[in-house]
Amino acid sequence: MSESGRAASRTAVLVCQGRAAADGRGGGRFSDPVAVRLLSEAELTPVREVRAGTPPTGWSARIGYESVRACAEVVVPRTVAIDDALSARVTGQLVILGAGLDTRAWRLPGLAGTDVWEVDHPASQEDKRTRLAAAPPATARSVRFTPVDFAVDDLGAALDAAGHDPSAPTTWLWEGVVPYLTREEVRATVAALAARSVPGSVLVLNYQTPSARAAAGRLLARLMRHSALAGEPWRSLWRPRQMTELLAAHGLRVLSDEDLHTLGRALGTPAHGSTSLRSGRVALAEVHDPDLSKPAAHRGR
Repeated sequence: MSESGRAASRTAVLVCQGRAAADGRGGGRFSDPVAVRLLSEAELTPVREVRAGTPPTGWSARIGYESVRACAEVVVPRTVAIDDALSARVTGQLVILGAGLDTRAWRLPGLAGTDVWEVDHPASQEDKRTRLAAAPPATARSVRFTPVDFAVDDLGAALDAAGHDPSAPTTWLWEGVVPYLTREEVRATVAALAARSVPGSVLVLNYQTPSARAAAGRLLARLMRHSALAGEPWRSLWRPRQMTELLAAHGLRVLSDEDLHTLGRALGTPAHGSTSLRSGRVALAEVHDPDLSKPAAHRGR
């Protein structure tokens, strides 16, 4: 528990476990050797079981196993798609919104000339910085931890204080966060990042679409107190058209938007949890009309 009174994200730990369990999958396209370094011995137990394909006995242990197994299935296409987008659109500035236990600044050599801002809730960030004691040196030029509570804090002010340059192109990464925010929080964040984006800037975005089966699965997980999802409900889901319209209203043009099932099939990865894969998406957008990203009072100046 941090000084703010909020605990670090349990979902961030689950996603890290999923990446550790999936390391080496996707026909060799997926690799995250850093993830395992950020996990405790207890957190590594289901990771090892999933990699060995040996489900444990006992209800609680089996829930942990199945959660990690399902997460591993999802993170492979999601991570590969995002890594490919970042490699193709690398800039000198990368801002990761809701970074959690993201490892890209420690494992992607292509970020050697990039300054990385990791934006996250103070509690989660405090937890991550403790875990990083076991991680290798960062491959990015620099990593700047920027504490932000998206529900109450000003993203622009926080990035200003952390040295982000809004006059230079920025690559924005927003993975695994949108569903946990309200629609108004999502709109406010898009407006804030667009206001700090110049031509050459891009947004790599992961979000969830409505799915009755996925919603039922999330509800069941929340009812199980041993689930990592129990205290972190989804608050907003978006259809592709809605997301395209939201981004367009802030001067961002969508270049691609694909579901994880399609991306995973291209990698030849298993798809037991096709519901989660079909409802998850990765979109790439670029600054199309930078004038639209500015507040109305500043347009045309």
